[in-house]
Amino acid sequence: RGEALGRFVAAARGHLSEADLVPAEALIERAGKRLSLSRAHTVVALAGSTGTGKSTVFNLLAGLDLSRTGARRPTTDEAHACVWGEDSADGLLDWLGVRRRFQRAAEPQLSGLVLLDLPDFDSVRQSHRVEADRLLSVVDLIVWVLNPQKYADKVVHKSYLARFHRHREITVVLFNQVDLLSSVDLQECVSDLRQLLKKDGLEDVPVLTSSALGPPGLDALTGALSKVVAARQAALRRLSADLDEVTAGLEPLMGEAGRMDGFGRRTRDALTDALARAAGVPVVADATEKAYVHRARKVTGWPLLRWLRRLRPDPLSRLHLENPAAATSIGPAAPAAQAAVALGVRDAASRVGESLPGPWQESVLRAMRSKMDDLPDALDRAVAQTDLGLARRRLWWRAVGALQWVAVAAAVAGLAWLAVRYVMFALALPEPPLPTLGRIPWPTALLVGGLLGGLLLSMLVRPVVRFAARRQRRRVQARLRVGVAAVAAEYVVAPAERVLHAYAMARDALREARG
Repeated sequence: RGEALGRFVAAARGHLSEADLVPAEALIERAGKRLSLSRAHTVVALAGSTGTGKSTVFNLLAGLDLSRTGARRPTTDEAHACVWGEDSADGLLDWLGVRRRFQRAAEPQLSGLVLLDLPDFDSVRQSHRVEADRLLSVVDLIVWVLNPQKYADKVVHKSYLARFHRHREITVVLFNQVDLLSSVDLQECVSDLRQLLKKDGLEDVPVLTSSALGPPGLDALTGALSKVVAARQAALRRLSADLDEVTAGLEPLMGEAGRMDGFGRRTRDALTDALARAAGVPVVADATEKAYVHRARKVTGWPLLRWLRRLRPDPLSRLHLENPAAATSIGPAAPAAQAAVALGVRDAASRVGESLPGPWQESVLRAMRSKMDDLPDALDRAVAQTDLGLARRRLWWRAVGALQWVAVAAAVAGLAWLAVRYVMFALALPEPPLPTLGRIPWPTALLVGGLLGGLLLSMLVRPVVRFAARRQRRRVQARLRVGVAAVAAEYVVAPAERVLHAYAMARDALREARG
């Protein structure tokens, strides 16, 4: 479970705040350190408020007068430790930060016990409370020492006992100083105490009675401690309870394990549409259609008037789209298009992260915006490197152009024939017979036919050119969208998908860490 929590932290780092991850990181470090230290010792803390007899219990168990006692004011200013047995617990106590330490001969049933007498957690001195809280967060077992006067204290229950409701397996409640009560009062107080513990979420914890002045003594506590020490499971149970507490605190940050749709087709299409408008895809598609018409007419138009077409600039040349390595001159996107991109990214982030908890939704949006500064150049390159399909002339253009030249040749031949006959007539030279096409002389038929044929061919080709240009526009628009979609995938979608992947890994790891 600890390793799973470590995987959670690794996956969630950068997506959740450091403050959210601090408890998990601290527990991972604490667990590793505790398990690397003595597994032969069980650290038990006696915790209680002023006057409950906590230090007296400590001294009686130790068999030595180690910790000062007092009924009205705190006398334990720092934690005391007593170690049962010959095995040294110095490394463990160094890690716990306990300086006052004692060692006594081992009783077989308590060998390996490290008993701590903590400062009173209701002390007027803040340093006492800080020290008690610090050690309560790391010891293996907690014995809460209560007495008839303070067992119902709201501060004790609300600030401490209820706070440790996830640590039921490492909690023992010792009802001390029962010599002050009659048997009837004792039974009533213990029943009332159990009700209070139930409200604290500790209904199943052992409730032991003790007295330093007479029966029942400390036999019940000694027996309970001997079982815990013999089992050598308290440290693991403590870490397990800590894992329960930490993972419970992380669950709201991960939400329920719902279905993640990720980037569906509608989301991708909407995002591509917004980026395509910002990249000038409509402008380039329109220029491609016009360029197709311009170039087709330069080849298929009437040759005698083509020079007029050559005087007009090529629509694509003005956009610098002839050289794929060069930047285009489409110009920056209009404010409306830029706003559409920002809105499209936000809308896509909203759709993708709608099933995620708040912090992860924000992380998805940050990821999708992370490369926004590089997006314009990437879109410009994608547009510039797209093959617009106008680099070569179409075969049918050449065929129509050849027919146009045939028509011109016919008109020139007819005109030349007529000119020769006119010269011969002017010089009074004998004229050869003039062949006719029906009633029309061949020279006139060639001249008029060539002129009218070229004009008619140009008129017939115009709608064909328009149709082919629109078709080319659609092809180019589709190619440009593919390029824009690739940019969207690299600069917008991929960062967000990495967040989604991290979320899935973190969610699975947290589920495993919960056990």
